[in-house]
Amino acid sequence: MGRPMVWNTLLASLGQVHTISFLVNKHKPWIETSYHGIITENNDTVILDPPLVALDKDAPVPFAGEICAFKIHGQEMPFEAVVLNKTSGEGRLQAKSPIDCELQKEYTFIIQAYDCGSGPGGTNWKKSHKAVVHIQVKDVNEFSPTFKESVYKATVTEGKIYDSILQVEAIDEDCSPQYSQICNYEIVTTDVPFAIDRNGNIRNTEKLNYDKQHQYKIMVTAFDCGQKHAIEDVLVGVNVKPVCKPGWQDWNKRIEYKPGSGSIPLFPSIRLETCDGPVSSIHTTIELQTNYIGKGCDRETYSEKSLQKLCGASSGAIDLLPSPSATTNWTAGLVMDNNDMIFKFDGKQGAKIPDGIVPKNLTDHFTITLWMKHGPSPGLRAEKETILCNSDKTEMNRHHYALYVHNCRLVFLLRKDFDQADTFRPAEFHWKLDQICDKEWHYYVVNVEFPVVTLYMDGTTYEPYLVTNDWPIHPSHIAMQLTVGACWQGGEVTKPRFAQYFHGSLASLTIRPGKIESQKVISCLQACKEGLDINSLESLGQGIKYHFNPSQSVLVMEGDDIENINQALRKVSYINSRQFPTAGVRRLKVSSNVQCFGEDVCISIPDIDAYVMVFQANEPKITISGMDHFARPAAQFESERGVILLPDIRIVSTVTKMEHPVDLKEHDRVVLEEMLHNLDFCDILVIGADLDPDQECLELDHMELQGKHLDATNSTAGYSIYGVDSMHSYEQVLRQIRYRNWYTSATFDRKFRVKCSELNGRYISNEFNLEVNVLHSSNSNFMDHVNHMIAQPQFLQSFHHPEGSASTVHNSVVPSVATIIIIICVSILIFVITLGVYRIRTAHQHSSTDNEGSKENEMDWDDSALTITVNPMEKYEKPHQTEEESEEDDIEDEEEDTTSAESDESEEEEEEEEVIVQKGDKQNGTRQEQLEWDDSTLPY
Repeated sequence: MGRPMVWNTLLASLGQVHTISFLVNKHKPWIETSYHGIITENNDTVILDPPLVALDKDAPVPFAGEICAFKIHGQEMPFEAVVLNKTSGEGRLQAKSPIDCELQKEYTFIIQAYDCGSGPGGTNWKKSHKAVVHIQVKDVNEFSPTFKESVYKATVTEGKIYDSILQVEAIDEDCSPQYSQICNYEIVTTDVPFAIDRNGNIRNTEKLNYDKQHQYKIMVTAFDCGQKHAIEDVLVGVNVKPVCKPGWQDWNKRIEYKPGSGSIPLFPSIRLETCDGPVSSIHTTIELQTNYIGKGCDRETYSEKSLQKLCGASSGAIDLLPSPSATTNWTAGLVMDNNDMIFKFDGKQGAKIPDGIVPKNLTDHFTITLWMKHGPSPGLRAEKETILCNSDKTEMNRHHYALYVHNCRLVFLLRKDFDQADTFRPAEFHWKLDQICDKEWHYYVVNVEFPVVTLYMDGTTYEPYLVTNDWPIHPSHIAMQLTVGACWQGGEVTKPRFAQYFHGSLASLTIRPGKIESQKVISCLQACKEGLDINSLESLGQGIKYHFNPSQSVLVMEGDDIENINQALRKVSYINSRQFPTAGVRRLKVSSNVQCFGEDVCISIPDIDAYVMVFQANEPKITISGMDHFARPAAQFESERGVILLPDIRIVSTVTKMEHPVDLKEHDRVVLEEMLHNLDFCDILVIGADLDPDQECLELDHMELQGKHLDATNSTAGYSIYGVDSMHSYEQVLRQIRYRNWYTSATFDRKFRVKCSELNGRYISNEFNLEVNVLHSSNSNFMDHVNHMIAQPQFLQSFHHPEGSASTVHNSVVPSVATIIIIICVSILIFVITLGVYRIRTAHQHSSTDNEGSKENEMDWDDSALTITVNPMEKYEKPHQTEEESEEDDIEDEEEDTTSAESDESEEEEEEEEVIVQKGDKQNGTRQEQLEWDDSTLPY
């Protein structure tokens, strides 16, 4: 009975507790209705306002008045709420993982508080109302600004100030306005005329100049509002565009020209910019300025005589200003430019032309030619400046004919001698030309066909603007004096002197009596070797008009279409036909006028100033070679034809060039290349005493000059061949020059020197020396014997004296038979000894024989006391040729060595005549030719 009562009591108490507990947890937890939180990115703590606290009115009842949890309602919120104190209800909101502001800046979710219910297990807990939590993520400045573009470019026109040339823009990946906004930009590059504002706008701080700088490159950086700057600066390129100025575009100031290049275009890409102006016509002048080169352009610097020959001028021109020489010494005292045959007159010098150079009385037909460069006359009062003057030498001061400059006028005076007609005749011819005083070179030709006188200047005809008549000159016996550069005053002064001096430069002054020049020859003589050219005339187009001046140094083009003018100017080229042009600068000037519709000149086109650089040509080396030493019997020199001096002369010209190999490993190689060009003179000069005209001379059949541009002059000092012609033509003529000596007893040798030239001495050959020996009959017997030993294959030979030759053997007496036998025995003994020595020396010297000099075989003989007696019974028999053929080469070699050995042994005692052998291995084979003797009169 007791057990049931206990269970009943226990159950009753439990039910009471439950009832009490249930009755205690009567209230829900309470929290704020909304919360605002802040969390710094990459952190886990949320700072809430107000703090997270839950209250329960059931407190201080255990469990019912305590807070057990905060629950967040939302999809995958990266936050959690934890209870810090159940009794006080304090809680904390924290991130479950690092928060990235750049991914999400704000979070909003619902939160509720839960009490602990009626017991520790949380049963029958109550939850608060739903509160809204708004969390903002606080940004950290972790990113730097970056520019949207890798490079910024802009183009500006020179001379303007821009408010904004361009705008650069940078961005920042931070999430907050503070760190994501760009607060400032800065130009990193120093000393540039640009500035930038905080919005990235770049402007120029001064006016830009295209000529000063075409392009600017500047570096720019950016800062965010947290003052963090960009990791990489950005490049900003600003191109400066010139203000549209009319003018020629796309041309080079320097044009290079290599000799032999032919015709090269000057402006292959040129174009005219008119800035969209309404153009109706274009007039362009291209000028090649070469006035400072020689006589105005790159002409060949041959002598005037050579040029006249080349141009087909009639013969007979007399050069009044030749290069100074022994025969033309009147120009020796004048100032001369050797390169171009130019004589400079400073108003203090004149030259007298010797009598006999120009005929005293010129006919009614003659021509005067000259190159002249002349400026305005010095001083206030202009004096006459004499170019050429023929006046009385003494007593009187009459000018018979003269060419002079006065007040920038060219005047030609011609006073005719008195003949039966005592009437007025034309005497002074005046030409007024600007070119006479422009300080430039011009070519003048005065053609006289009395009473008509015509002037050609640079190939163009000019009639005199004034002709003055005068009385003829009365005849007298006063000698006349022809002068250049001044006029001779022979009378009316206390002492004869020069007067009316010339100021300027003269060249190629000639006078041709009896003939006048044709227009064709005059044009050829003044023609220029360089000038302007047009490639493909056919493609110029119908709308283009063009005109060259006579020397092709000025080209005028005109058209109405810009593109046609552009195409035409691209075809203009420079050409220099000289094989060896003068190196240096040739200036170019292009001037243009543009006309617009309804206006005269609406657009101004600046001139082009450019230049052609002509490079130095490879200079030729002219080499003369041939047989430089030979001897001949006197009879050959005394014969009618004489002796040919230069039978095998050879003229070769080579240039040195650098050969560039294809393989870069190889070095440049220097190579010699043979080239062909002309010569303008070759001189054969006599070394030593001049030729004696009573007994010797140099001769040339003038038929050899026919068909060639060559002439020849002869004197006791030598022979001169001149004219512009090929080296081959010169060789042909030189090989025909003969030396004659019809009285050789006093002559033993003659020496000559050959020298050739190209371009009037600009390139000179080597000096080729030739020595000629005369073999006299006084020792012909013995020499003939030696000569036959050398020249013929027989090693030994007997010979006879010609009849009547006893008197020529230096008064020899007739020997007795015993004496003859003794002499023969001694001769045989000497021969055997000599032969033995010879064989020993041959074995020793054979290897070096080929390298001996050209005069190793000189043989000097002293036969003043020599008596030779030959057995008259001996008879020379010529060996059979068949026996000699197999051994001929060996025998000839032995004979050469024998001659050398004998010469060596006889040098100290015997000196009279020389037998010379040419130099070198190649000339050994021609020794027999060089030692030929005229033995046709010697009986054997």
